[in-house]
Amino acid sequence: MCQRTLRGSCSFEGKGLHTGKFSRITINPAPADSGIVFFREDTGAEIPALASHVGATRRSTSIGVGRNRIGTVEHILSALTGMGIDNARISVSSPEIPILDGSAAPYVDAIASVGIDSQDAPRRWIRPAKEIFVRNAATGSWVHIEPSEVPSAELTIDYGSRVIGVQTVKVDSSTDYASMIAPCRTFCFLHEVWPLLALGLAKGGDIDNAIIAVEHPVSQRRLDRMARMLRKPEVHVTPQGYLDNLQLRFPDECARHKMLDLMGDLRLCGGFLQARITAFKPGHAINTAAAAEILKHI
Repeated sequence: MCQRTLRGSCSFEGKGLHTGKFSRITINPAPADSGIVFFREDTGAEIPALASHVGATRRSTSIGVGRNRIGTVEHILSALTGMGIDNARISVSSPEIPILDGSAAPYVDAIASVGIDSQDAPRRWIRPAKEIFVRNAATGSWVHIEPSEVPSAELTIDYGSRVIGVQTVKVDSSTDYASMIAPCRTFCFLHEVWPLLALGLAKGGDIDNAIIAVEHPVSQRRLDRMARMLRKPEVHVTPQGYLDNLQLRFPDECARHKMLDLMGDLRLCGGFLQARITAFKPGHAINTAAAAEILKHI
């Protein structure tokens, strides 16, 4: 299989989820063997998409070189991986990638629109030399990576939630990433949102770019107050336990989004994995730790 890049450039703009800053990004074609590199237009810094450059991992994945940081890179990295892009140069106007609709679908649609070019160089598959197991004893999360001729990934999420429940999702070469994984949006619990809003955090957050599960009973009066804070119409809780501003695209959309994140974070190993991946309750911290371990063993 040959390496691939975009046939043309595609641009996006919007607010960063955490900083609230307006950001404009452009994904550009790149030469063979260059990998994925971010470029901060405002500082002139180049930041290769590698686990050795990972900084913060709370609620998103941030990478950086020196004082130059770029936050929330996981969705765009997932899209490039799911669409089979080996090489791309991503220009960014501010310190955070825009959240858009909370999924990878806008990137996938744009890449499909501009087209994909095959390059005159073989793909460099990354095959770990041995099994890798990363575990967080405090959370019970783990990621297991085994060398395999046939790449695949399977994960399970379990937050002890009556709303989300236990969800398992698997992807392999037969999975259509564009239709089955890319459209799945980020999610959170309402009791996590309230403190952030009260403190003026999650400045780019919006109930239109996240699925919000309501784990504990909440009055309509309180929901109305939240809607006013976000300048949104009145919202209610569905019988399934989600805010009714969005409809689920899949019954297991939350697990599918975690697969989206896992694929994006593991791309920080520097390429396409030739491995069988299994994970339980994965998150950005353990995902990127696994990517760093892969880099040590290739």
